[in-house]
Amino acid sequence: MLKDNVQTLAHNLLPELIAIRRHLHRHPELSFQEHETARYIAGRLEAFGISYQTGWAGTGIVGIIEGKNPDKKVLALRADMDALPIREAGDKPYRSANEGVMHACGHDVHSTCLLGAAHILHELRAHWEGTVKLIFQPGEELLPGGASLLIKEGVLENPRPAAIIGQHVHPPLETGKVGFHAGAYMASADELYLTVTGKGGHGAAPQDCVDPIAISAQIISALQQVVSRKADPITPSVLTFGRIASEGGATNIIPNAVHLQGTFRTMNEAWRFEAHRHIRSITEAIARGLGGDCQLRIEVGYPVLVNDPEQTAHCKALAEVYLGADNVVELPIRMTSEDFAFYSHHVPACFYRLGTGNAAQGISSPIHTNTFDVDENCLETGAGLMAWLAMEGAPGFEL
Repeated sequence: MLKDNVQTLAHNLLPELIAIRRHLHRHPELSFQEHETARYIAGRLEAFGISYQTGWAGTGIVGIIEGKNPDKKVLALRADMDALPIREAGDKPYRSANEGVMHACGHDVHSTCLLGAAHILHELRAHWEGTVKLIFQPGEELLPGGASLLIKEGVLENPRPAAIIGQHVHPPLETGKVGFHAGAYMASADELYLTVTGKGGHGAAPQDCVDPIAISAQIISALQQVVSRKADPITPSVLTFGRIASEGGATNIIPNAVHLQGTFRTMNEAWRFEAHRHIRSITEAIARGLGGDCQLRIEVGYPVLVNDPEQTAHCKALAEVYLGADNVVELPIRMTSEDFAFYSHHVPACFYRLGTGNAAQGISSPIHTNTFDVDENCLETGAGLMAWLAMEGAPGFEL
C-alpha cells in the first residue's frame, strides 16, 4: 500500500516536477554561486511546509522531515545544485538564460527529484518511521567540493544519519531504469600542475638552451609508467595531461618555461598517495637530469566513492520492488569522480544512477556536453524512488 501511494504521488507530481526542473535548467548558476537556485528551492520547501536551514557552505540548504517515531532511524538524501561553464546549444524553451552557464551534468534533475521526494515524504509522513535529512548541496563541480565543506560544518551530525543516498543522471540508461554498483564505484581525482623551466633561446641553437618542451615530453612519457609499471595491474588508474602551454615561444623560439595540467585517478586510496610520491620523484629527477627544473603542485581532490555493500544491496532490492527487477541493472565502475565520495567515507552510502535517456526521441547526449538533455519522465522515477528508499532504505531495517 505504501509503495502504491508513493508511485501515485510521484505520477501526479510529474507536471509540477517538470515545471521545477525547467525553471532550474533555465536559470543555472556556477559552483558556490547558487544564490537564486537556493532561494527558489527554499521557496518550494516552504510551500510544502518543510522546515529547513539555509547558508550551508554559503548557498546550501538542509531540510528535515520527521515521520512516526523520528528517533528510530535517520537517513539523508543529497542533491547537488551547481551548473557548468558551458554554452548551451539548441532552442528549446527552457534553454539556459544565463549565457555560458548550463546544467549539463543534470544537477537540475537531482534537485528537482529531491524536492519531489521531499513532497512525497512530507505528504506520507504518518505512514513511515524515522527522520529524513534533505541535503541540497552547492559546489559539486569545483574543488574542494561542497560535500567536504558541509561535512566540516556538521551536516552529518545533529541528527547523524545511519546512511546517505544520492542519485545521478545517466543518459546511457533509458528512462524508467536505474543502476547500482556495490563497493568502490567512482575514482578519486587529483589535479596535477607542473611548471618545467629551462633556458630559452633560438630554436636553431638548442646547444645553448635547456629546452623545457623536450623535458616536458620526457616527463609526460615517463609518467605513464606510474600506471603501467608501478600500479598493481588489478587496480584501475588513469594519468592524463589535458593542457600544455609554453611561456611565449614560436616556431623558432625555445621558451623559458612550460606549464602542464593533468589529472590522476584511481580506485584505491592507499595507492593514490603512493602514486603521488612516484609522480613527484619522476618529474623532479627527469627535469634535473636534463638540466632544468620542475615545480609540481598536486591538488588533492575527491576520494574514491565507496558504496557500502549492505546499504547498496538493500537499496537495490528496494528498487526492484519499486520498479521491477527488469528495470534495475548492475553497473561497472567509473573513472569519473564525484564529491558525494566524501560522504561515503563518513557514513554508509549508496550512490546510484538514474536512467534519463530516450533513444527513440533522440535524447542520448552525454553529460558535460552542450546538447545534454533528459527525458523528463525520469523525474517521476527519480522522485518516487528516492522517497521510497528514504522510507525503507537504512541498513538493519527489514524490507
